[in-house]
Amino acid sequence: MKYCYLEPEVSGGLGDDTIMDTSVHPPIVTRLHYEFDGWLGDVAVTSFPCYLVTEDVKVKILTAGFSGATFDKVEVTTSELFEEMQPDLKLPPFVWLKVNGKAGHDDFGLAEDHRLVVSQRALDALRPLGISHALIEPF
Repeated sequence: MKYCYLEPEVSGGLGDDTIMDTSVHPPIVTRLHYEFDGWLGDVAVTSFPCYLVTEDVKVKILTAGFSGATFDKVEVTTSELFEEMQPDLKLPPFVWLKVNGKAGHDDFGLAEDHRLVVSQRALDALRPLGISHALIEPF
């Protein structure tokens, strides 16, 4: 099976309520708060070292039985910039995509450089849901 790096759009950053241990690399996040500065509409977004996906993606991943991913709750807020630039935009529900698989083996894994690696079948499932702003390249 083929595998690809998937680098989702960065739509914001870690918010003030994020709890993480920065004494290790990558930092270990135990509570995630993501603050959106803007959103281009993709179903996956990132801010190192975390990934978020929409609820629809979570359902797709669980239904398909893809390996290497679990989910957790995330606090999502929008910044003043977001409110100024996209005042009428309502974000869909997002969840924290926790990647625990092995890159090149599981459907979702992290490479040694901590980039997200997905199987071709996972990529094929995500594309119709909307990842047009993500960078995709061979693993």
